[in-house]
This record gives sequence, C-alpha cells and structure tokens, in this order.
Amino acid sequence: MESNRKDIGKLLSEGNILRIKPEGYSMYPMFVPGRDEAVIRGKGQASARRGDVVLYRRENGMLVLHRLHHRGKEGLYMVGDNQVRTEGPLSEEQVIGILDGFIRNGKYISTGNILYRMLSGIWLFMRPFRRPFQLAAAWIKRRTFKGRNGGIYEPEADKK
Repeated sequence: MESNRKDIGKLLSEGNILRIKPEGYSMYPMFVPGRDEAVIRGKGQASARRGDVVLYRRENGMLVLHRLHHRGKEGLYMVGDNQVRTEGPLSEEQVIGILDGFIRNGKYISTGNILYRMLSGIWLFMRPFRRPFQLAAAWIKRRTFKGRNGGIYEPEADKK
C-alpha cells in the first residue's frame, strides 16, 4: 500500500509553509494544545537565532517545537517555554523549520511582532527563575483558594 504522507522536513525544504497544532505543554504558555497553531517555514540558508522557536527532529525521530536557548561549541541547546532544563547539544542538521508566526483564536501573530519579540526575550531570560516562580504561584493559588472544606474551594462556603 502506497502512503500519501510526505515527510515534514521534505515539505519544508521544498519551500512549503506548514500549519501544525502543537501537542503537549512543553511550550505553555505560548502554545495551548487545541487552541493554537504554529506556522512553520523551512530554515533555508538562514540560521536560527537565540530565542527563535524551531522545529527539530530528535535522534529517535520525534519532532519537537522548542526555543533556541543558545549555541555552544558542541551544537544547539533548546528549551521549552514551560521547562527549565535545556536539551542538547543538537546539530544544525536536526533543525528542519523555524516558527514564522502562530494563530491564536483565528488571528495570525508574526514572530516579527515587536511585542512578541520583547515577551519572548523576557521569558527566555527568566529561564533560571521559572521553577521558583511556578512553585510560588502554585503556593499562592493553594492559599488563595483554600476553602473551609478540607482545602477544596467552594464559593458557597464563603457566604456562610
């Protein structure tokens, strides 16, 4: 039986622009599964820059959409927006596409947008502080919504 499926890397190298729906939460809050779509273009001759979101293929064949954290002598190091550990080194050849923009609630947002670039830079800079920030936010959430019913928040209990 002949397959109609084409390899994503081949499609991108042929100049196609692809829309994909990221799965998982490694790029949360940028991508929410089921809500957002990533618009990916082939890398062509361009090299990804620090902060760019790239589509790469792991050695096991899995496709991953993560942000380029930095380039080292050994290769590229990636990190998801919802992660604190970097992955790498990866070779330049493993990168098959670069995020051109994304679609959220039907609206296209370009990676060239100044607000997007600014927020991405801040988020990347905050990588070492993400885990303590996440723990503090969870602690505040637990304290704020702790009800009188064994820690289960019930708005009706506050009215009593």
